[in-house]
Amino acid sequence: MVALRLQPGVTVAEPAAAGGVRRFGSNSLRVNDKIFAMVAARGRFVVKLPERRVDEIIASGRGEPFDPTGQRRMKQWVAMAPGTAREWIALADEAMTFVSAPSRR
Repeated sequence: MVALRLQPGVTVAEPAAAGGVRRFGSNSLRVNDKIFAMVAARGRFVVKLPERRVDEIIASGRGEPFDPTGQRRMKQWVAMAPGTAREWIALADEAMTFVSAPSRR
């Protein structure tokens, strides 16, 4: 992930301090202040991609729907399955490109 942090416009949101409240997007990578990848609860790696791409990853068994509250799936976010760490950098790069595109629709 270090290589992505060196890209223009990319910043890192630090995790909440010990005992602090963990919020959505803490411990995330952002481009132009938009989150594109993060480490969520239970150490899951999560990226933002087009909904069609998210569905492909889920159908392949390499990821699962991301639902941070247990009440509603976030359609453009996918939590990667354990054992997919080799894919993380490529997916984070893909997510960064998606999020930084002028029009994501």
